[in-house]
Amino acid sequence: MTERAPDGTTYEVSGPKGAPLVVLIHGLGLNRYLWQSHEAALSPSYRVLQYDLIGHGEGPQLPETLSLTTFSEQLRGLLDHLSESSAALVGFSLGGMINRRFAIDHPDRAKALAILNSPHERDPQSQHIVEEQARRALEDGPGATIDGALERWFTSDFRVAYPEVVEKVRVWVLANDRESYGRCREILATGVKELIRPEPPISKPTLVMTGENDSGSTPAMSRAIASEIPGAETIIVPGLQHMGLIEQPNHFTEPLQEFLDRTLN
Repeated sequence: MTERAPDGTTYEVSGPKGAPLVVLIHGLGLNRYLWQSHEAALSPSYRVLQYDLIGHGEGPQLPETLSLTTFSEQLRGLLDHLSESSAALVGFSLGGMINRRFAIDHPDRAKALAILNSPHERDPQSQHIVEEQARRALEDGPGATIDGALERWFTSDFRVAYPEVVEKVRVWVLANDRESYGRCREILATGVKELIRPEPPISKPTLVMTGENDSGSTPAMSRAIASEIPGAETIIVPGLQHMGLIEQPNHFTEPLQEFLDRTLN
């Protein structure tokens, strides 16, 4: 059942009451429906929370000032609203930046982190490219970059075999208004800088995953994230790109569930 928090955050909770809470945080330009197949796999064992980020889907409008901490505080407010003291946080792409920011801001409230296909420190040329992409999106809206994004996100075989799934993601992204998408894309571009080698380091049980051929959240980035979190595990899924969790959801939910079972039970 869809509900709305006092700040306007739209969310859904499923799974048995009293079970450990797992929060699913979607990525840039997407919405809570990204997690449908993953929620179905996790909800028999866990209480699962899905919600729309600020500026996305049915989420609240963007405030005048936006930062990665803005999204961290949205999550804190949602946990407060649900009277949840802590949770395991699963974040995809921008969501994997948000859960790291949350673990830095509120270490007592993050039980564990799963960081999926999320960016980290870039070389200067790559950093310049993503900042230019953000500038273009702010000027021209999500339609300016969507075709190239879909090619980077999905393998060519999947785009041919499942055009309706790719089109659904296209519709999600194009539903974002120009300013919201552009400003959130700026956070995706620049927010990683505040997550590099945090002091003190994040000390929560952590699983880091990405696709072998994810060009924006590369295996090297995932290994770097894990190297900065003591005891973190890394899984690189062969053959997949950025949207591997849609192409082959079991490749993500199975190791994720195994990680959560070990960590939370």
